[in-house]
Amino acid sequence: MTTTTDFPKLVVFQGVLPPGDVYRPAEDRIIAGNPVQCAQTLFKSADGRFQSGIWSADVGTWRVVFSESEFCHLLEGLIIVRGDDGSEATFRAGDAFLTPSGFTGTWEIVEPAKKFYAFYE
Repeated sequence: MTTTTDFPKLVVFQGVLPPGDVYRPAEDRIIAGNPVQCAQTLFKSADGRFQSGIWSADVGTWRVVFSESEFCHLLEGLIIVRGDDGSEATFRAGDAFLTPSGFTGTWEIVEPAKKFYAFYE
């Protein structure tokens, strides 16, 4: 007897990708610039708690409040992340970092940025 199992398909982050959702942070969170952003969600779990894709943003600064834990691998650009606790980190293309759930502060996009992201809420 032969049995087959349907396995989920791999998600590939290259080639022809679906169009992204273009948006801006809420007006009351924008500090400087016009940080237009685009998220191309390439995977979303059945319960919606885990997502992954490609994100990009134009130059600008805005306040962030993370309800999710997010892993980022920066592909392009320059970002400065400042925590309300006084911490500060600068990330360039090739850098990877994690923003934990509960983080509050600002994201400053100094040069247009693009990243792979994966978050769990």
